[in-house]
Amino acid sequence: MRIILYLGKGGVGKTTVAAATALRSAQLGYKTLVASTDIAHSLADSLDVPLGSQPLQVAENLWAQEISVVADIYNYWDTLQEFAAGVIASRGLSKVVADELSAFPGMDEIVCLLHINRQAKERSFDRVIIDAAPTGETIRLLTMPDTFTWYASHLTRFERGVVKALRPFAGRLLQTPAEVLEAVRTLEAGTRELRDTLSNPEISSYRVVVQPEKMVVREAERAVSYLGLFNYPVDSVVINRILPVNADEGGFYQQRREIQAKYLAMIEANFAPLPLWRAPYYAHEVVGLAALSQLAEDCFRGEDPGQIFYRGKLQEIEEQPDGSYIMRLPMPFVESSNVRLRKRGDEMFITIGNFKREMILPTVLAKRRAGGGRLIGGQLEITFLAPEPEAEDTPAGTTT
Repeated sequence: MRIILYLGKGGVGKTTVAAATALRSAQLGYKTLVASTDIAHSLADSLDVPLGSQPLQVAENLWAQEISVVADIYNYWDTLQEFAAGVIASRGLSKVVADELSAFPGMDEIVCLLHINRQAKERSFDRVIIDAAPTGETIRLLTMPDTFTWYASHLTRFERGVVKALRPFAGRLLQTPAEVLEAVRTLEAGTRELRDTLSNPEISSYRVVVQPEKMVVREAERAVSYLGLFNYPVDSVVINRILPVNADEGGFYQQRREIQAKYLAMIEANFAPLPLWRAPYYAHEVVGLAALSQLAEDCFRGEDPGQIFYRGKLQEIEEQPDGSYIMRLPMPFVESSNVRLRKRGDEMFITIGNFKREMILPTVLAKRRAGGGRLIGGQLEITFLAPEPEAEDTPAGTTT
């Protein structure tokens, strides 16, 4: 089974690329589901068919679904929702406010994960293509298994205290704490299982959709960086809406092509060694099965989009005993030993001979000074120094 998740900045065309990938996969004979986790669903518009919260067959071997968090809250969360609302309301808040506050942290993300987990376990489909929400929401979705495990471990740790504190409450509350805690433990086990599935490169792949524009490229770099932190395997990048060379001549199109050429070169350098797929900017809307089929053909050039296009880590970050970090980046085709680094905020500029690369650093490294870099066995190792201890204030009236 394959799970492929498309992410990127809002408006770059994730939905159309995901739908085109799913359609091509179905045409190759694979039973395929394309599902949207974005609250602002547009998958139905892309396929040009009405969709609901349950998988609906839209073509041979192809099913589509717009995951509804609102509908699924009641399916997955009745016990916990009613319990939390009852406890909060019993402490003096109105029922309306209680319902609002009773939503568990990450409720919408967990509901989406439950859908993905169910498909992975039941294997009802050969391939599941996820049309994800904009980058920030998707990163939060993907980090939810780790976050929820933290919540669950702390809730279990204080289980005895919770049960003891609820003893004074009458009625149904006396019988619900054990059920709720058991439900949380069961869900925590499920999210741990899903975490293994999402990080298994033989099952799951992550693809970033970009347009050749500065803000889009920068956000995609951050996404790849954070995916690397959680060991989520990225296997390619899709560059969407590339202006054709033979576009109408004129000042506007010439300037746009020049801008795109600049950022296309940046994408080729900064996302190496990932394979890059290019999709043209069409004069028509990419809506409906015929247009999506054409997009899949133009983008993947006859390749099966469900295969794994890249195996290997794009970056590895390892904490050292002295509090420093080492970042390792694969650079198999760079031979020069002259490594120059320049860091500015969360940006790192790397120059090795004629090779130049700009990259966005994750927060844990952005706050540290770079201590140097070296090439070892086709990998660039960059050291980020431990924070210097803050100087203690000298009490007034003393000398040192």
